[in-house]
Amino acid sequence: MFYFAWKEDCELGILFSVCYDYKAMRESCGRGGTGRRAGFRFQWEKFREGSSPFARTIACHHGNTGNSQREEPAEVRDTGGTLKITVTAEQPKDNKVAAKVTIPAADVSAVIDKTYKDIAHKYNFQGFRRGHAPRPVIDGTMGREAILSQATNDLLNDAEPMILAELDIVPVGRIDFGEEPGIVEQGSDYVANVTMGVRPQCELESYDAPAINMPPAGATDAEIDAQIKQLLSYSATYEDIDEDREVVEGDVISADVENFEGAEHLAGENRTIYVSKGQTPDEVVDGLVGTKPGDTKEITWTQSAGADDKRVEHTFSIKVSVKSIKHLVTPELTDEVAKKNFGYDDIDTLRNAVKEEIENDKKTSLPNLKEDRVVEAVGATLKLDEVPAEYQNEIFNELATEFLNRLQSQNISLDMFLNARGIKPDDFIADLHSQAEERARQSLALDAMARKLGMEATDEDVRNEFVKAGIEDVEDEIENWRNQGRLPAIHDSIKRTKALDWLVENATVTEVDEAAATAAEE
Repeated sequence: MFYFAWKEDCELGILFSVCYDYKAMRESCGRGGTGRRAGFRFQWEKFREGSSPFARTIACHHGNTGNSQREEPAEVRDTGGTLKITVTAEQPKDNKVAAKVTIPAADVSAVIDKTYKDIAHKYNFQGFRRGHAPRPVIDGTMGREAILSQATNDLLNDAEPMILAELDIVPVGRIDFGEEPGIVEQGSDYVANVTMGVRPQCELESYDAPAINMPPAGATDAEIDAQIKQLLSYSATYEDIDEDREVVEGDVISADVENFEGAEHLAGENRTIYVSKGQTPDEVVDGLVGTKPGDTKEITWTQSAGADDKRVEHTFSIKVSVKSIKHLVTPELTDEVAKKNFGYDDIDTLRNAVKEEIENDKKTSLPNLKEDRVVEAVGATLKLDEVPAEYQNEIFNELATEFLNRLQSQNISLDMFLNARGIKPDDFIADLHSQAEERARQSLALDAMARKLGMEATDEDVRNEFVKAGIEDVEDEIENWRNQGRLPAIHDSIKRTKALDWLVENATVTEVDEAAATAAEE
């Protein structure tokens, strides 16, 4: 498939050319990378939503970007799980929700009984068959307080997803039961005061659908020209320049390189050297700048590797004999080049083929691009000075995890990737933080729009998401997700997707030949 100049580049500008680009990674984890339906992507081992503004429920990480709170305190109801809990929540304050959780005595006693039973089966107690040790013996050996502490821990673990289901909350971070939760007692209700982080409820500067620019559905001459230029660049060659001048940064030179120390991988005759920092060690670039063909330069530099406490320095030393300065020569498009390089009889046939490919690609790509631009425009109207750090860090972790997983799927380490592209680790991390902040703002903006429009997630909406995901026993799986606290994330996904649908449908679109504008700037 051809790749087209009108497509947007990644903000970094330095990532990603393995088999996909960095922005494609972000979209697949984020806001509609596979079309208008961004909603329901499964990774069964994880149950909180991903970093997408659509809250793509199981998309990328154990992260949290769903609708974070209900307007009114929760009603008392049966959550459908193994425990029957009562949860009464206060209104959110400072991005925190406080709630009182009550677990009935029958459930408390059942958990205590199970804890004793598990311990009796797990350990040997002298004089008793495994599983038959009475409680006094277990208490005397293990300590009653230790047993009840374990029961308390088990009870709270069981209660956590049900609290989320009861409040319809996807928290930022974990539920906080306090530093020292109370210990369960046989035959008594258990009451806990819990807090959980939530995303802020923000407002937008405007709730009108945005105005955006979009490329036209058909292929323009400028787009065809840009694509053919890209295709011709694959046949470009480096040739010696005629002028007598010094090497400047950004040049490409041909040189003989002799290794003095540690640089066997660089040694050789007629080596092509890119005199650009990021691609070539800074000291080598600084040493070559100002030389001329025929000059010889000895260059020594050091590089460090390893963690701070195990950092090792390596010294490199080479002699470079500059032979020539080169420039890139792209062949002119002729009928012969069209035939020889691309297999088309003439220029017109090649242009028609490129035109058809662009237009076919746009049929699927433009809806995604429209969603992206709508979300970016709405995100820019968010009235929020600073994204809460914990929320932003969760999204950062999601983006990083997804990126590393994709590298791993191609057997590429992060070090290999960064070194091959001359990207400094600090720059990589800084860009991920920037993308995390952008994604967080877009998420909060879609939440605000969904609230303003009164979007709701009905039972039928939820059921349809499971059906679209190909689940065989939909009702059973919905019940499993409800018991595990997963459904709030699906609710958020549905609300955001509905808000996005409205925005896309009502956005004001101006068609712009962006390839022509780019060519004019060049």
